[in-house]
Amino acid sequence: MPGRMENSVSAYERLRQQALNALNQIRKDIRAAELELDALRKQEEQLGLIAGEKSAGKASVSNGAAAPSHGRTDWREVLAKLPKRFKASDVRKVRGLSNKRSGEIFAAVTRWIDGGMVKRKDRGVYERVG
Repeated sequence: MPGRMENSVSAYERLRQQALNALNQIRKDIRAAELELDALRKQEEQLGLIAGEKSAGKASVSNGAAAPSHGRTDWREVLAKLPKRFKASDVRKVRGLSNKRSGEIFAAVTRWIDGGMVKRKDRGVYERVG
């Protein structure tokens, strides 16, 4: 019977490894799609400015990541759009946050720190965890 147990453990480990590989590939695909989407949004914004739209990019449907100032902001989505190391000024550059008050932005950064999603590296410099 010990031989059977070893086979079932190795079969489990093979299945587990396959699942981890699939999960890593899906995460990689998601990151690639997000990068492509960010590039398309930048193009949209630039074309909107060329076309003379007052608020380029806001005419399109919002993805909820950075809602217009009259709606709720999904701060986790905002964090996902930031580079690994960022400053509060980088947060303001995220689409739809240019009119947010500094207090709102720093409150979000503080929540990220308290939640363990961000670490303070230096004065005014933060780093995403993970």
